[in-house]
Amino acid sequence: MKNIEIIQYAQDVLLKAGAEKVQCSLKKSEKHELNVAAGEINLFRTTFNTNLSLTGILKNKKGSITINTLDKKSVDEAAKQVIELAESSKPDEANDISEKQPAKEFSSGPQKPDIDKMYSRLKEFMKYSKEAYPNTILEGIHYDFTVSNSFFVNSNEVKFNSNKGLYEVVVMFTTKEGKKTSSFNYVVYLSKDLEKPIKDCGSIDRLLKQSSEQLETFSIPEKFVGNVIITPECMDDIIESVTGFLGDYPLITGVSVYKNKLDKKIADTKLTLHSKPLSEVFASNYYVTYDGYEARNSTIIDKGVLKTFLLGLYGSRKTGLPKAVNQGSCYIIDSGDTSFDEIIKSTKKGVLLCRFSGGNPSDNGDFSGVAKNSYYIENGEIKYPISETMINGNIVEMMENIKQISSERINSGYHIYPWIKFDGLTVSGK
Repeated sequence: MKNIEIIQYAQDVLLKAGAEKVQCSLKKSEKHELNVAAGEINLFRTTFNTNLSLTGILKNKKGSITINTLDKKSVDEAAKQVIELAESSKPDEANDISEKQPAKEFSSGPQKPDIDKMYSRLKEFMKYSKEAYPNTILEGIHYDFTVSNSFFVNSNEVKFNSNKGLYEVVVMFTTKEGKKTSSFNYVVYLSKDLEKPIKDCGSIDRLLKQSSEQLETFSIPEKFVGNVIITPECMDDIIESVTGFLGDYPLITGVSVYKNKLDKKIADTKLTLHSKPLSEVFASNYYVTYDGYEARNSTIIDKGVLKTFLLGLYGSRKTGLPKAVNQGSCYIIDSGDTSFDEIIKSTKKGVLLCRFSGGNPSDNGDFSGVAKNSYYIENGEIKYPISETMINGNIVEMMENIKQISSERINSGYHIYPWIKFDGLTVSGK
C-alpha cells in the first residue's frame, strides 16, 4: 500500500473497531551517514526507520500505540490493542482530536543528499582541524543527511503531509598535549545545504579554538555572587528550563512557576523570545504539531512579558487556557545593542559559561550545576579557563536579572541565540 493508503486504512480499522474519534500519524525516514573515529572516516551507511502511531478515543477514554510494521495484519492487531487500552483507561473529557482544517502538503530542504559533497566537506574539515589545532583530537564526527516523509490524518478530515530533508553534523573533540588534557566538548549544527565549510558552521571553529586553550585550568579566586555570561551554545539549557514551565504537565498540575503569569512580566524588558517553526532560517523547522494543527510562528516573551503558554490541545482543554499555535522549539532571541567584546569589558568579575552540566530546575526554579569548558573574567578581561566550578541560582530571578544582550547571534540551524549576561548567580569552586 502507498503511505496515504496505509494511514487511511489504519484510521478506518480503528473506526470500525469502535473508536469514536481517531488520529493516525506515519513517519518514514531515510538516513545517509558518514562517521569519523580516531581521525579516519570509518563508516558509511544508510538506515531506514518507520513509525505508525494510532490513537483512538471512545466515551472520552483514550488509547494509543506505535508500531514499525505496516502490513494489514500488524495494523489490525494494533487497532485492537488501542481499543483495549482505551476501554481500560479512565474517561477524561479533555481527550480530543484537532478540528477540521484544510488539507495541506509541506516541503522543506532537499529530498536527496549530495554524498560526494558531504565526503568532500568532511575531508576538508578534518584537514583544517589538523592544521589549525594540531593537538585537538576529533574523537568522533557524525555527518548525516535525513529525509523524512510524515503523514497525519484524523476522523475530522484533517490531512497533512510533510516532506523534510536536512544535514546534521555532530563533532566531539578534546585537546591533548603531553599529560595535559582539556575537558571533552561537542557541537551540533543543522543545515539545508552544504554551501559553507563545516568549520564556518555555527560555533564549530570557536569551540575548537577554545578547546586548544583549555589544556590547563585554574580555580576561581573566591566564591562570589555576580555575573555569568551565557554563550549561544549553552543558552538552550536556560531556554528549555523556562519553556519547560509553560507546557501541559506543569500547568495542569499547577506546579509551574509561571502559572498565573500570562500577559505579565516574567523577564527583563531586554528579552524577546520567539518560536518560529516556519522560518526558513532553520533546518529544523516543522509545519504540523503533534496534536494535529498547522503550526504557526509565535512570540513567547515580548520585551519581558509572557505572551503565550505552550499548551497542546489536551493541556488547553484541561486548564481552560489558550492552546499554543505551535509546540515550541525553533527559538530565536532578539539581539541586543551591546557587542560581545563590550559585554566582557563591562564585567568586573564573572564567568563566561560555555557548557553547563546540571539537572532540571526544581518546582520553584532553583538550579545547580557545574560549569565546563568555561572561563573566569576579571576587570573586563577573560583571564583563564576554569576548572569545574559550581553555579547556583533561580531561573525565575535569573530571567529578571538580565544585564546585557549581545548584538551578535549564532544560528545553529535549530535556534538563534546571542550572548546574555545575567546577574545574581552564585559561583563557587566545586
